[in-house]
Amino acid sequence: MSVLALAVCLTALLQNSVSQAALVNILTNDPNVQKTIVDKHNALRRVVTPPASNMLKMAWSAEAAVNAKTWANTCSMNHSPSDTRKISTSGCGENLYMSSNANSWDMAVQAWYDEVKDFKYGVGSTNGAVVGHYTQVVWYRSNKVGCAVAHCPGSKYKYFYVCQYCPPGNVQNLLTTPYKAGPSCGDCPNACDNKLCTNPCSYSDMYSNCPALKATFGCGHPSVLAWCPASCKCANEII
Repeated sequence: MSVLALAVCLTALLQNSVSQAALVNILTNDPNVQKTIVDKHNALRRVVTPPASNMLKMAWSAEAAVNAKTWANTCSMNHSPSDTRKISTSGCGENLYMSSNANSWDMAVQAWYDEVKDFKYGVGSTNGAVVGHYTQVVWYRSNKVGCAVAHCPGSKYKYFYVCQYCPPGNVQNLLTTPYKAGPSCGDCPNACDNKLCTNPCSYSDMYSNCPALKATFGCGHPSVLAWCPASCKCANEII
């Protein structure tokens, strides 16, 4: 092997070693990294404008993290199939972040939130720009998050970050109002932790018009009960 070829080989090995070392600091099997991700989301959810009366506090989901890691490892740089984004209690939404460097999770989550500059509550995107990452970060009902990152040396972007949110946000007919505007914890005065509600409903409605179905037909109707378990069974929880 020539000196030049040896030098090139050593350089490639060194670069890979540096990349792997940087990756270690953001791997989400580390409880400290998990806490960083959850704390960042909750900090941003506390400061939405206008304030939210029904914003749930987020917690780490090991199930969602496993799914996120499985998808991150594909290095696809695209969204996972929606039917694979599931945990035992609900489906999940997803945010993606791609970078040439091993950026911190704080930076990744902030990048999603920063789409707020193009968003107006009650209106949506003010200029046609993408705002769906922001709305998922602050979707009031998404109270479980699991994330992962993969090193993808063969891709244009070397690091692929995936967060999955359960239950999913970005419900089509509610995109302009990702939470209910009002006094912080207005909907959960007896279950509040620093502006965030701590009483999520453990059930999920199948349809967004379940409150209307409940009001019209009542939960004694078998179809309403089957389609709208959250509206029917959660009297004091955030639905």
